[in-house]
Amino acid sequence: MFTKILIANRGEIACRVIATARKMGIATVAVYSDADKEARHVKLADEAVRIGAAPSRESYLLADNIIAAAKQTGAQAIHPGYGFLSENEAFAQRCEDEGIAFIGPKAHSIAAMGDKIASKKLANEAKVNTIPGYNDAISGPEQAVEIAKGIGYPVMIKASAGGGGKGLRVAFNDKEAFEGFASCQNEARNSFGDDRIFIEKFVQQPRHIEIQVLGDSHGNVIYLNERECSIQRRHQKVIEEAPSPFISDATRKAMGEQAVALAKAVKYQSAGTVEFVVGKDQDFYFLEMNTRLQVEHPVTECITGLDLVELMIRVAAGEALPLTQADVKRDGWAIECRINAEDPFRNFLPSTGRLVRFQPPEETMFQSDTAKKLGVRVDTGVYEGGEIPMYYDSMIAKLIVHGSDRDDAIHKMRAALNGFVIRGISSNIPFQAALLAHPRFVSGDFNTGFIAENYSQGFAAEDVPHEDPLFLVALAAYMNRRYRARASGISGQLAGHEVKVGEQFVVVTLGAGGQNVHNAVSVTDFEDLSGSSAVTVQDRTYRISSSATLGQVRVQGQCNGLGFTAQVERGAGKNPLALRIAHNGTQIEAMVLSPLGARLHELMPFKAPPDLSRFLLSPMPGLLVDVAVQPGQKVQAGEKLAVIEAMKMENILFAAQDGVVGKIVAGKGESLAVDQVILEFQ
Repeated sequence: MFTKILIANRGEIACRVIATARKMGIATVAVYSDADKEARHVKLADEAVRIGAAPSRESYLLADNIIAAAKQTGAQAIHPGYGFLSENEAFAQRCEDEGIAFIGPKAHSIAAMGDKIASKKLANEAKVNTIPGYNDAISGPEQAVEIAKGIGYPVMIKASAGGGGKGLRVAFNDKEAFEGFASCQNEARNSFGDDRIFIEKFVQQPRHIEIQVLGDSHGNVIYLNERECSIQRRHQKVIEEAPSPFISDATRKAMGEQAVALAKAVKYQSAGTVEFVVGKDQDFYFLEMNTRLQVEHPVTECITGLDLVELMIRVAAGEALPLTQADVKRDGWAIECRINAEDPFRNFLPSTGRLVRFQPPEETMFQSDTAKKLGVRVDTGVYEGGEIPMYYDSMIAKLIVHGSDRDDAIHKMRAALNGFVIRGISSNIPFQAALLAHPRFVSGDFNTGFIAENYSQGFAAEDVPHEDPLFLVALAAYMNRRYRARASGISGQLAGHEVKVGEQFVVVTLGAGGQNVHNAVSVTDFEDLSGSSAVTVQDRTYRISSSATLGQVRVQGQCNGLGFTAQVERGAGKNPLALRIAHNGTQIEAMVLSPLGARLHELMPFKAPPDLSRFLLSPMPGLLVDVAVQPGQKVQAGEKLAVIEAMKMENILFAAQDGVVGKIVAGKGESLAVDQVILEFQ
């Protein structure tokens, strides 16, 4: 067994590998770019080596620097994590040539299966069902259009070396095929150093289901059941679960056996994933094979009780798999939510900056102890006070729960999301909460088009209707009374002028455009010393109790005998006197006033925000890679104005209406802050 390994990656996956290595008594070496000098994975590892500047092409994609770091520290093996060099055939071969074990498949397997064109040809030869398409590299956008028309729209344009949603577009017409080819090629070149593109038929209303496989150097290959990955936004996974609520035992077995046959055809060693698209009649087609550990591997670990990272390390050290197919378990139900640094209310634009607060829900399951179950696990590479840099992907953490069945897992996940406190940057937690509450998700009736179909106009607060909105009002009144009760107990108050707590309040829920809602509320304490109060709103009464202290954002307690977790903080929004209440994805800002104060507040004029329609503002922090217009140029609605690169993705800004460009304020190559002016219209 190895005594020291190097992790050629960053973020949560680097921390994940370190956890298992530590359990196995193996020393670890982290590598880091200038942007990651203070990163969590650097702090956790036994040693750390700088490998270059912040951009990944100048650090994490430099094989020479990583090999040099391994030699410098005496690391006997390298775990590549996912992304970066994890599916790079040349890097795997280089490790082998340098006498360093690659904790992943052999270079020949990566060449055969990591390349989407080659893997599809191999799947055809192995008589695995494949989707119709053009499997050779395409020379240019004109040829892409001709091929797409021959296959029949819609088509999927994919980078051969792509992954994680990068280098992928769906085209429904010639124009989209032409433009999609160019965008895919640019993203693939920048992210993977390989700009080969291919096209295949896009199966409408499909489900994305993948099979986890595991092989060793002794010819053993098994499959570890499936993962349901159909909840995707722009082809990037948002929620994953295991098992799938859709496929039958017979389909599971057939898919698993095909995945194993494919892996055996290339003498596959290590963990890998065979991805399938599954039709409504459970007919399935091979999509691709990921020759690495998947982001969503924890849900498989939860239902099987296996530590996949440990098995990868043992296989790389030459050990045989310690289990057969008959030993593979399927215990309970696991769900994973990807918590990303993006603002769902601003079309999911990237959000970078400092994590002013980062308080995940309490963990009861852990990365390197897969024996624990029926709980909550958090995989993350960040910490409170740390930075989310603009150079890498947007993932903050992976939130994983394990339940006795699917309903139990959904319930656990909703509670865990309620207790996940992130401040300083925006996150997609409200969107995740909305998905988990959606009737079609709860029933298991969804496909890869679920998000596009249900949130075609983007995501807004109205998309997360609370099942009991008066509870939020009641909680605001309850917490406000707790704050006032604490103030009333402060010694040294002037006699006759002490703070009076009171029982009658008006909760003013602040609405956009000054459209506020007033609710008269009474709050009466019980005399049983339980710390609970009866809160009456309209014709409903809520008995609420909580031990939450002043300034504590996460509030846990009971309401009418049922447990709840919510987030409450004062002055978090635009009004410094208001309470912000968040629960089950719904958020309100409310002022809790005396009846007189509420009447006076109604007389306050509403100040409308300034009109910024004359300006093109940067919707995110990022690099301005192109300004597509000139001063004096007439533009039409929908015309491209600028391109911003953030978190490895190109974001194109289009004109919202017809107009004439007046002044270009920001220059190409400039690093932009959120809401920074790029150009001004006349």
